[in-house]
Amino acid sequence: MLGIDGCLKQIMEIPGSHSATLVDGASGLAVAAAGRADPVDEHEDAAGTTDVVRAVLATPALSTTRTGDDIEEIIVCGTRGYHLIALINDAFEGRLFLHLLVDRDKGNLALARLRVRELLGEMAGGEGA
Repeated sequence: MLGIDGCLKQIMEIPGSHSATLVDGASGLAVAAAGRADPVDEHEDAAGTTDVVRAVLATPALSTTRTGDDIEEIIVCGTRGYHLIALINDAFEGRLFLHLLVDRDKGNLALARLRVRELLGEMAGGEGA
């Protein structure tokens, strides 16, 4: 099983990764962060992305699906990068999620999605997150 620090270290090795924050969705607090080099710290990041996750999960048009078809990721595309918010399945108390900022010119969103899902699955102790 991959630990939190090891997981974040490997996530930051994904091409184009700018920053990663592991967030406790129940409290809106940052659990851990890596790669911070901008004016937004991990605590502001955690609070803001928690609002996004809660809004998506509370919106019937986005969250009401077939049984067992839960939301796994939220992707926000900006002009300079992608915000990948990956929800971690219920292996932990509460709902953890990861916010990864990927540089649009240096990164590959598809690769980042696959690698993040793989690493979060290892951290959660299963096959996939």
